Amino acid sequence: MSSHHIVREKQEPALLVLGLNNFLPELLGQLLEWSPTVIATQYTAPLLHENGIKIDWIIAAKSYKPMQRDVKVMPAGTDTLAEAALKYLVTNGYPAVNIITDDLQLKDYLFFTDKINLVIFHNNCKIYPVNSGFSKWKPAGEFIEVLTHPHELHVNGLEPIGNHRFKTTHDGFFSLKFGHATLFIAEQL
Repeated sequence: MSSHHIVREKQEPALLVLGLNNFLPELLGQLLEWSPTVIATQYTAPLLHENGIKIDWIIAAKSYKPMQRDVKVMPAGTDTLAEAALKYLVTNGYPAVNIITDDLQLKDYLFFTDKINLVIFHNNCKIYPVNSGFSKWKPAGEFIEVLTHPHELHVNGLEPIGNHRFKTTHDGFFSLKFGHATLFIAEQL
């Protein structure tokens, strides 16, 4: 297989950078590997710029002059920065987005769980929404945390360890069944 690949626009998940505190540069490099559409905030844009990362859009609460050429500015209006970016991505047909944030506000993402594939990186965790009947293969001893509190949660392949945290009991699939349409779970990176 050739190491030269053609990446079509919107083929890779967009990257929304809401915060970069405690985020590993190696992981950022992995998320940038296939040249995704990069959306920053007026607060994260200077750090990305310092690291030579090309920004496509900047979401700003008010007017903002970008440091890079050919960067478009997206006013947030009455939306949170996350909501403004997600509305743009959904409206423009992006199938997926990776989000890096320092301040996890799951309510900002609830409306979008059935409109775009979301993966949120926060505090050394990978967070994403799942529907009832979700299952995933994991090695034994891995930790899973349920971040939203579902009605009638039934787990298989997981052992409760307290505070909505679970540990996989064996190498293999674990599954979650619950009464809500969607809940968010977190895995350690």
